[in-house]
Amino acid sequence: MATAQPDNSTPSTSPGAFENLVKYVRVRSSENARFVEFDFAISDPSLFVELVMPRGAFDLFCQKHRVVHMSTAQMAAVDAEMEKWRYGTETLMAENHAHSGQ
Repeated sequence: MATAQPDNSTPSTSPGAFENLVKYVRVRSSENARFVEFDFAISDPSLFVELVMPRGAFDLFCQKHRVVHMSTAQMAAVDAEMEKWRYGTETLMAENHAHSGQ
């Protein structure tokens, strides 16, 4: 009787599939900051990680990954989605936010 072996294979993707996905950045720090604080997303601007790098490393990172800076519309959509989750209509935080006049 054979035992089942775990499937350790990765999903098949065509070579270069990752490289062909759009990579987005949204810089959060000021232009003259020593370190660049930014959001980095792959394919979907709303799913991002927050990163911090020295300016030179950030420039190389952007060049290597051929990043696209998020548009104003994309940034607004991400912010609206974050606000919805942070201050949803039926939460205690939403009530506190509404009473604070913001």
